[in-house]
Amino acid sequence: MAPDPHRPPRRAVVVGAGVVGLSCAWFLQSAGVEVVVVERDRPAAGSSWGNAGWVSPGLVSPLPEPSVLRYGLRALLDPSSALRIPLRLDPALWAFLARFARHCSARRWTQALEDYREIDSRALGAYQLLAACGVRVGTVDSPILAAFSERSHASGLCRELAVLRAAGLPAETTELDGDAARSLHPQVSDRVGYALAILGQRYVDPGGLVDALAESFSGRGGELLNGWEATGVRSGHGGVEVLGVGVSGAERRVRADVAVLATGAWIGRLAAPLGVRVAVRAGRGYSFSVETAGEVPGPLYLPVPRVACTPYRSRLRVGGTMELRPPDAPLDRARVRALVASARPLLTGVDWDSIDEVWVGSRPITPDGLPLIGRTADPAVFVAGGHGMWGVTLGPATGSMLAEQITTGRAPPGMGAFDPLR
Repeated sequence: MAPDPHRPPRRAVVVGAGVVGLSCAWFLQSAGVEVVVVERDRPAAGSSWGNAGWVSPGLVSPLPEPSVLRYGLRALLDPSSALRIPLRLDPALWAFLARFARHCSARRWTQALEDYREIDSRALGAYQLLAACGVRVGTVDSPILAAFSERSHASGLCRELAVLRAAGLPAETTELDGDAARSLHPQVSDRVGYALAILGQRYVDPGGLVDALAESFSGRGGELLNGWEATGVRSGHGGVEVLGVGVSGAERRVRADVAVLATGAWIGRLAAPLGVRVAVRAGRGYSFSVETAGEVPGPLYLPVPRVACTPYRSRLRVGGTMELRPPDAPLDRARVRALVASARPLLTGVDWDSIDEVWVGSRPITPDGLPLIGRTADPAVFVAGGHGMWGVTLGPATGSMLAEQITTGRAPPGMGAFDPLR
């Protein structure tokens, strides 16, 4: 039964307790809806824990673009590449990659940037609202320093940032030589000869952010059920029912007026039977933390090896790679070694023997680089996912926009391109 656009639903169930799912739950709760969140593990157990934690609206862009396609073709022959596509018989993967390749054109990439404009413009405001309402989001204002061994290597990023600025995104930069970069960021090695400071960005401890959202949600009366894996969704007269199993294997179910599916790279398991045909794959990223000789002043980006570094609890978090494997596949230590090898030349004062908190997370990616946000073919079931590398940046804005659609019956401007039924 479809929600009455003139009467908000009284009760909602959100499946998934990452930053996107908990943001949806929090904003629904703020609109007066009673919310239950079910999570197969615990909050932030997936992609929301070990990522770089950048809140960077100035860098949000769709993954499929011409240079990524060229890079991907070279990566097939290089096992140490930041992009790893296993050469195996997997028709679904190769069908996904074929669709992805069709979107790797300048025209489609530019259009996708325009599609992101509205949600991107809401990103920082959504964080500010959370903080104003007492959520300990912990965002830190800081430029992101993009470092290169020489200026010519920055041409690709400069072109990308110029397009982002033309699309109205906050991507202003300041140029620095190597010495100036080292004066700002002591972890920059003497191999760096040129850098760009990307202004107006922020970063956050992503695990801490999700914990703060969960704490606020629960403190306002929300119910969070951990160890509860959803296996199906069905609607009937009087609402929707999410079916699942608990840790003990016992069957579980939650009834509500509406449901939101926010299960990241696993979203297709529940959403495909509801008319969502856009494939969502796991773009698995790796990270770890290391000790450094000096304090880490802010995020550091190494665009050529595609490595992101962020201050993390008195250490440095180093993350990167894009591995197209099943989301539940085991961690591959070879990917960690490749990440170290690619970052080491451009960093200094790092104790590479102190590696800890090694993590792999399944970032959910779509063929067109756009997330899925909105109603499924079942008018009582909604989807929020497929944000790729931008779940932390856009999670709160996603929750705000989807809550508005659910409680008013009207999608806010800018959501059309993210239609799960596209």
